[in-house]
Amino acid sequence: MNGRASLSGKPYSAGVRLANWNEDTYLEEDLLKDFLYKREKGELLIQKSKRLKNNLLKQMQLSVSKDGFVHFGDTVMLLSPENNKSPMENYPAVHGNLTLAVTPDDITVHMSESLKVPCGVSAVKTVNPVGRNAFRILSVEGNSMGEPIRFGQNFGLGATGGFTDQMLYLASDHKSFMRFAKKSYLQQVFLTDELSYLTCWQATFLDPQLRLEYEGFPVPANTKVLITHCHTNRGLAVPRNYWIRSYFGKEYEVICHTYLDSHKAEEDKNYWIIVTANPSDDGNTMFDRPKPPSEETREREKNELYAGT
Repeated sequence: MNGRASLSGKPYSAGVRLANWNEDTYLEEDLLKDFLYKREKGELLIQKSKRLKNNLLKQMQLSVSKDGFVHFGDTVMLLSPENNKSPMENYPAVHGNLTLAVTPDDITVHMSESLKVPCGVSAVKTVNPVGRNAFRILSVEGNSMGEPIRFGQNFGLGATGGFTDQMLYLASDHKSFMRFAKKSYLQQVFLTDELSYLTCWQATFLDPQLRLEYEGFPVPANTKVLITHCHTNRGLAVPRNYWIRSYFGKEYEVICHTYLDSHKAEEDKNYWIIVTANPSDDGNTMFDRPKPPSEETREREKNELYAGT
């Protein structure tokens, strides 16, 4: 027995026809036809959401650097290396390597099949190249693709999110009463679909004493550098003590802020590694490539070998 009842309140089974039974039957048939049509066309919300998540999490192939430098048109990962906590900081901070990633809001994930702007970014613990954390080095001054980018030269960072027909650009702007980072209340970093001066970035040499000498030199890949926002002259950073909750779990806030130590040098919160692919292994990156043993290690292994014989 279901909840259907006559005017007297007596319940009846589903097979009993009551009131506008014919109209109810046609409405149920129309709903079923509409559902089948949308499922066939792939327009159901669950189908759209699945396509978005599949693109964000699918494996991506990074570019191989043949000369050891970063070039316009390269597909890379931006990795924030292990953070050595300052002795002056008492707050708990996450350790390990983090990568810059696209972070759409929950409504977009559940109801859309593509990325919507403005779109957020965050730092994630995934160091494998996927649609979320793969970025393309873009020319904003008319430089040809394949040319190495240089210290002090403007470039853009584009994210496709795993899509082939969409490109969003990493941007930032001055903090205001309406626009700021949600956790730290510092300068916000986001993705937009319009190229402008807000989407221009520069690579800066790590050592401030040699910074002027290296101006104009090619930017090496898989080496620690600073990434500075041109419009605000603030460094891209991961504070690591501010975490956010996204559809993909616990992730960490990315902001534009230059952290300086007592010597007026940038702290490791501002350090980034532009990671390229490993030419000897299609599935790994240069960051995963084992380092060659040092001379001391080789000598110790040699002595142990001779001692064993």
